Amino acid sequence: MAAESVWYLYMVRCANGHLYTGVTTDVARRFSEHQSGSAKSAKFLRGKGPLTLAYSETVGSRSEALKREIVLKKWPRAKKLALIESR
Repeated sequence: MAAESVWYLYMVRCANGHLYTGVTTDVARRFSEHQSGSAKSAKFLRGKGPLTLAYSETVGSRSEALKREIVLKKWPRAKKLALIESR
């Protein structure tokens, strides 16, 4: 059986300042998909460029990444910005 992939949590900042949080196994590829505005990009991000990758962290398994995403999405904006600045 193949080794489980390493998952990452990331935040993308839109031109209007909004933050988008997601999880992936390849941050560079996923960010590129978001920037392209293709069918694979998040609908939330379409037309909101230019986008910047504001934050990413290694999480571990997909389950851990999804749990971490849920936690961050409940945070107030100020706490998310503090996390971004701490990196």
